[in-house]
Amino acid sequence: MKQLLYKIIGDKNISFLCLSIVFLILGLINPKVSIERDIHNYIFVVDISQSMLTKDMSIEGQKVSRLDYSKKLLQGIMDQLPCKTNVSIGMFAGVSVAATYTPINICDNYSAINSTIQHLDWRSVWSGNSRIREGLSNLARLIRSFPQSARVVFLTDGEEAPRLHTFNTRDLSQFQGETDWLMVGIGSEEGSAIPKYDSENQLIGFWSIDSFALQPGIAQISESNIGARNDSIAFSESDRYISKLNEKYLIEITSMIKGQYIKGDSVNSVVSKMNTIPPSWRDNSELPLRNLFVTLSLVFFLLRFNKLLPTISFLKKKKKTIA
Repeated sequence: MKQLLYKIIGDKNISFLCLSIVFLILGLINPKVSIERDIHNYIFVVDISQSMLTKDMSIEGQKVSRLDYSKKLLQGIMDQLPCKTNVSIGMFAGVSVAATYTPINICDNYSAINSTIQHLDWRSVWSGNSRIREGLSNLARLIRSFPQSARVVFLTDGEEAPRLHTFNTRDLSQFQGETDWLMVGIGSEEGSAIPKYDSENQLIGFWSIDSFALQPGIAQISESNIGARNDSIAFSESDRYISKLNEKYLIEITSMIKGQYIKGDSVNSVVSKMNTIPPSWRDNSELPLRNLFVTLSLVFFLLRFNKLLPTISFLKKKKKTIA
């Protein structure tokens, strides 16, 4: 028996053939190992309200709107997310969020996701308002309708229109949504005027200070016209409403919903912050080993025909010594 064993071991052709057969049998059996995976589902919500048209951001030295900057930032984030990530793109305006689709795999659907980002447009708005506090609660309800839970990455300048007061300030102390949402601040602290465009996306002026004035009395409480901007246009620079990134406000509401905040200065900073967010959930799955064993079987079978491989001489010497 020992003689046969050493004969098999000492002859590389027989050894590789035996190993090839063993791995082939294992491949047919197809054993599996159980692994735990982190599932990352995200919905990236972009504020497309009119304050996001303010041109106080820059890309490669060129002044661009907050919305265009957000789109560029999102495209950079998509490039850094691993293939197992599932992504949805949503738009915020008024008091609600519209999701373009439930989270889908980023690698399998990269072109579709990238196209969605490119086509984000302020003309998709269904309301002239921008009520972020109210929108957060509606967003939480939207996510509960998804087949699977998702983390939120919300890109906004924090501009509430109209300005908050007693009647229209949503109480977030009883917020019912998952924790670890990420608010990303878009905009500068210097501020700039909000441009006003027509339906053909042509500049016709700038929003005036009066456009953001609080409506008196019962008009503010009416759900049908609460916070609606009027159509007044600034006739001089002194009449223009100056919009700024309201970072202090975003940090405040983020703490209320037990989330995190970061200023969207770069792709790397946002992705790094996202990496601190726990996964949507963990899943136990089985990893089949068939492909591994079949590949090993093929490798050892082909090695039989490689004449450059040296004979296992030390085993032959050991065989002669034993004999």
